[in-house]
Amino acid sequence: MRFMAIVPAGGGSEEGKLPPPELFAAMGRFNGAMAKAGVLMSAEGLAPSARGARIRYEGGTTTVRDGPFTESKELIAGFWILQVKSKDEAVAWLRQAPFGGGVEVELREIQEMDDLPPEIRKAVGR
Repeated sequence: MRFMAIVPAGGGSEEGKLPPPELFAAMGRFNGAMAKAGVLMSAEGLAPSARGARIRYEGGTTTVRDGPFTESKELIAGFWILQVKSKDEAVAWLRQAPFGGGVEVELREIQEMDDLPPEIRKAVGR
């Protein structure tokens, strides 16, 4: 099973402020432990929303709006992709993340092609 752990923006991440070196070091050790255990597929931080865009699809047209997205209350600062045997295993790993201060990480299972109904798999050629 694969899971995405979504890290919310905060602590100045939208202003481009980086966490203190101690947190970077702790995160490096945490990521290294997950990599050594074979569960870490990806770990990435995201640039502030000011460097992004939102593309809206409606009525056959697209509209592009450049960031920042100041009206958004829940922006993403980074994520992990974990390959584990269960949600419980993913949670066990994330309990060890070096966060504090009320950070709340969201964990979501990545839907695999085999999880979809046969008619959907057939429609996409699988």
